[in-house]
Amino acid sequence: MATLDVRPRLLDALSALRDRVDAARFPLPLPGASRARRNRAELLAQLDDYLVPRLCAPEAPLLAVVGGSTGAGKSTLVNSLVGRRVTEAGVLRPTTRTPVLVCHPDDHHWFAGPRVLPKLQRVWVPAHEGAAAAYEAEALDEAIAPEPVAEDAPLSLRIETDRALPRGLALLDAPDIDSLVARNRELAASLICAADVWVLVTTATRYADAVPWHLLRTAKEYDVTLVTVLDRVPHQVAAEVSRQYGALLESAGLGDVPRFTVPELPESADGSGLLPATAVAGLRAWLTQRAEDPAARAVATARTAAGVLSSLGARLPGLAGASAVQHAAAVRLLQRVEDAYGRAVERVRREVTAGEALAGDALTHWRGHPHDSTPDELLGALTASLIALLTCAADAADEEIAAACAMDPAAAAIAGTALAPRDPDGATGRIGVAVRRWRRCLEEIAEEEVRAAERDRGNEAERTAALLAAALLGGRRARKAGETLAETLGAMRALRLRDRGGQLLADSLEGVLDTERERRSAPLEALDVTPDHQVELIAALSVLQKER
Repeated sequence: MATLDVRPRLLDALSALRDRVDAARFPLPLPGASRARRNRAELLAQLDDYLVPRLCAPEAPLLAVVGGSTGAGKSTLVNSLVGRRVTEAGVLRPTTRTPVLVCHPDDHHWFAGPRVLPKLQRVWVPAHEGAAAAYEAEALDEAIAPEPVAEDAPLSLRIETDRALPRGLALLDAPDIDSLVARNRELAASLICAADVWVLVTTATRYADAVPWHLLRTAKEYDVTLVTVLDRVPHQVAAEVSRQYGALLESAGLGDVPRFTVPELPESADGSGLLPATAVAGLRAWLTQRAEDPAARAVATARTAAGVLSSLGARLPGLAGASAVQHAAAVRLLQRVEDAYGRAVERVRREVTAGEALAGDALTHWRGHPHDSTPDELLGALTASLIALLTCAADAADEEIAAACAMDPAAAAIAGTALAPRDPDGATGRIGVAVRRWRRCLEEIAEEEVRAAERDRGNEAERTAALLAAALLGGRRARKAGETLAETLGAMRALRLRDRGGQLLADSLEGVLDTERERRSAPLEALDVTPDHQVELIAALSVLQKER
């Protein structure tokens, strides 16, 4: 007989793996990313809502989650198993449903706290007995169900207790797995992941649909304790429908799954009535045996827990692979940004060396200096020219990144969400601030050298700063600026000033473009798409497998 292994080291390994799964992120909209996010959410739900709680408390009651597609009769089935209306039934559903868990009053403490389904707030309904209580329960259902629930409101779990259920068994009515409301579908999937026993309900007209078979294949993959209910089967075709459904299960490798058939009855026509006890007697007896027979109970819980544990070996590598794909795409895009702005820096250096900043208005002021143009006008024109040169380089880098992304499907997919958008107007402003800061620093070092040469007469510092800027930005056309500086300050002092100014210019040019590069790549780097997630997932899985 299978038993649960609850060794502390196994729980520690499982807890570490859970943390690694929680840390994994798939923010880039790449092929397979949506599936990885769903798989991650499903893994967390099974680890948090089922596997860890079950291994920590193997003596806790069995949780049987009743799931299926819209209109399958899940709520009617739960109500009929309990013997009174405890959950909202019917084809017309409220926009948001609060799932209902029903257990024996003695088992209430197992579900009142966050042991299972910790993300759901508890709403407790006291035990009801007698006709008056049944009337109150029905009134409570009618009062609760129509209330609109905000999309971002916290999810709740309504807990009912009833002595009609045996000790050691809880029933949970899950929302429709194919609900039109995404929140309901996600909640239904997480509830199923919390189950010791999956009770899949389908109908005589929909047993071959994709939705129930997706659940069946998932149950087979995880090797969970599973039971199926074929609901609303007309008497005339009961034998044929049951035979065909059985053949489908057999061909899918699920021939040993217990099957129960519920006939089509007037009570199930609108989903608001209770089925006769005889209609659900077989399923009730099967569930009761699993709850009351220690051997059967141990087999049911151990099989599901062992199945989920075993499935991790196949599911975690896929998650790790998706993480590696995310990291590779992030590295590739970051490299495109690095390369584009690296070339922009080299371009600016070449243009400055060639004296291309000394053009247009700056060249006019240089030719008119000092008679027709003041040092301040010359320095202002050179500053504006340098701003234009750097802005063009940044624009060219951005255009290169955009072109590279257009040619790379993966990069194109993430360019709009992971990179800061092109911002030509903002870039001009940022570059202007940085270049004007460079001008102020240039004026300061020029003033220092003038004072050291004891030539601080009138506007000599301003004139020296303008000549230094022309010498640094004008190339061969501004050769006269260097000669004038040497005549004014002396050859050695002029050379030292040019060295200091050249280093200041180089640092400023690189700093300006580094700022633009970092702005483009900062959103992507903030996503923290690193290779660590892949490595840690595989390492945590390896440790868990060794402990098993």
